[in-house]
Amino acid sequence: MSIDQTKPFLARVTEALPELNPSERKLADLVLDFPGEMVGYTATEIAELASVSNATVSRFVRRIGYGSFDEARRAVRDEQRAGTALLRFSNTMPTGNGAVARHFETSQQNLEVTYSGLEDELIDGLARAMLAAPRVWFIGFRAGQSFAQYLGWQTSQVLPNVTVLPRAGETMAESLASLRAEDVVMLIALRRKPKLVGAVADAARKAGAGLAVLQDRPSPELAEADWYLTCATTTAGPLMNHVASMAVCNLVAARVIELSGAAGRGRMAAIEDGHRRFDEL
Repeated sequence: MSIDQTKPFLARVTEALPELNPSERKLADLVLDFPGEMVGYTATEIAELASVSNATVSRFVRRIGYGSFDEARRAVRDEQRAGTALLRFSNTMPTGNGAVARHFETSQQNLEVTYSGLEDELIDGLARAMLAAPRVWFIGFRAGQSFAQYLGWQTSQVLPNVTVLPRAGETMAESLASLRAEDVVMLIALRRKPKLVGAVADAARKAGAGLAVLQDRPSPELAEADWYLTCATTTAGPLMNHVASMAVCNLVAARVIELSGAAGRGRMAAIEDGHRRFDEL
């Protein structure tokens, strides 16, 4: 059986299933149910968890295209770091009492790490650039889409021209054809970001627009951004912890509003007048 070496870990295991003997299949079932086990255990410990021999573990990893258990474990660890949620599941994940406290502790740590890397000059420089821009674009994919929507909603209280992408039924090429120099693009590039992110950043640079990036891991394709905002999303559970991501978005939106001056207050007054006339709230 030939395994495609470019495929991720779980795809290799699934592809190999029809060819596995009963002992190897038993090990595969454990791996598929709790793939995160590969990172925290030795080959001997994995064998004990699956009730198979060490030799079975060795044969299994070779069958799925790895030279050794350590090589397979490194591959799983790399995919975990890249944000693969399923690979963060394990058979020994914390359950029951204390879950709330553990989540709070993780969130607090992420906030501390994130805010230690932020400076007033960075945030205020970005906020002022947005206020001066003809149009501000908030672009986010997957988890980043929610944060882009939040930023667009909040800053539109003082910014007259805000666009949130992607939009339903519209390609990025159709949307970004309107991108101009002096605009500002804020790209939310959180794991696991699609390959399209690099092309969007390149489009912003070619148009002469300012580019801000909110990310939780540096990416080579985003190396030429004008503003970098890094948020920690460390987690012990199956989902990335985005508490700090939201905090940074809130900070940016708040500073845009606070620095908007008389023009911003005038727009907010007009919105409040509209609320009264439309009886919406």
